[in-house]
This record gives sequence, structure tokens and C-alpha cells, in this order.
Amino acid sequence: MLRIKLVKSPIGNNKRNRATVQALGLRGVNKVVEHADNPTIRGMIHHVKHMLLVEEIPDATPVADAAVVVETEAADKPARKPRAKKEAEAE
Repeated sequence: MLRIKLVKSPIGNNKRNRATVQALGLRGVNKVVEHADNPTIRGMIHHVKHMLLVEEIPDATPVADAAVVVETEAADKPARKPRAKKEAEAE
């Protein structure tokens, strides 16, 4: 298994690199996904390696070729309070 983190924004890169980052399942900076270690994923990583941080993790459970999205920021941020609706002022 490979844990892949987007550490640099794809803004300013060519269309092909931006498409590769999206195909890896990375939607924003500091987002993390896990993929099975195979030549296809390795090739995609090679083309955009200047924007990624990649680490190998021990394969605890076999996962299909689909990406596993790891939510890292949800625990760090407090829950948002709902906005109060503006009530029309009555005369």
C-alpha cells in the first residue's frame, strides 16, 4: 500500500499534471489517499512526484484498485456552527 499526500498545489502546472493529481484522488493540498502498490499508480506518482509526499505502509488488509481516502483534517477542525438566518424586521 502507498499513502500519497498532495503537498504542493497543482495550480500553475500543465493540464496533464493536474489531471494526474485528480486521477490519484487528490482533491486539495494536504489531502491523503491510499492506493494499492502497482505499476500504474507508480507511473502516475512518477509524473507528479514534485507535488507529492509518498510513503509505503504495511499491507494490513488487501484493498481493491480503488483509492481509500483518509480524512485527516476532519478531526483537526472544530465543527462549524450553523449560521443564524436573518429574520425580516417586523414593524
